[in-house]
Formats: sequence, structure tokens, C-alpha cells
Amino acid sequence: MIKHHGVHFLEVKQKKIVVNKTNKNDLYKELGPPSTVGTFDNDMLIYLERKTSTSKIRKLGKKELLTNDVLILEVDRRGIVVSKKFLNKDDINKMKFINDTTDINYDKASFLYGFMTTLRQKINDPLGKKRGN
Repeated sequence: MIKHHGVHFLEVKQKKIVVNKTNKNDLYKELGPPSTVGTFDNDMLIYLERKTSTSKIRKLGKKELLTNDVLILEVDRRGIVVSKKFLNKDDINKMKFINDTTDINYDKASFLYGFMTTLRQKINDPLGKKRGN
């Protein structure tokens, strides 16, 4: 059984898009609405295609990724495509991601430290008698 998500045959359809010639109306006619839209100086339209298949019994029904394509288009204010980038499954697998993490710092000035201090005081003295109230 094959499950399909996104624009069918994205790799074939993206070849019809010409930079500095194709406009937004042509995009919607050919590809439909984008999966994601980002707005900065120019509009960023992202189209996705993902196709998975349930594998054979010997692999215990694990899903197999058949297609994972991404088309990133940048459209200027006039509606003309100014850049196009197509990534297939192999291109995405070659991408490197940063594994750095953000350290958590609980110093005395932080909100969490103040909240936990107040909570500790209420647990130790629920009626407020030790503080002179």
C-alpha cells in the first residue's frame, strides 16, 4: 500500500517552472497551493511530495520512504519566480544539521529560580506563620 502526501509528480512538474518568467498564477495552476508560505522581503513558497510504502512481511511492516522531494521557490513582489531550488531524498540526506544544544542557566535572577524559591517557602510554611504574618 502506497501513501502519498503533497504534490504528485513534483520532480516532473518543477521542470516547467522557469526563473524570471513563471509567475504566481502559473505556479498555482501547475502545482496548486503551496504546503508552506514564508514572507520576508519576497514570498517563499515551499512544495512537498512524500511517498511511503508498507514494506514486506519480513521487515515487519516497516514503512519505506519512496519519495521525499522539496521545491523551494522565491517569488518577488510582482509575482515572478526569482529563485528555484529542488531537493530530492538524496540531497536531503546529505544535509548536515547542527547538534549543539542550549545550556540551561538557573541563576538567582531567573524567573524559574524565583518561582521555585516561593514554592519552597509555601511548602515549608503553608500558613505564613514563620514569616511573621
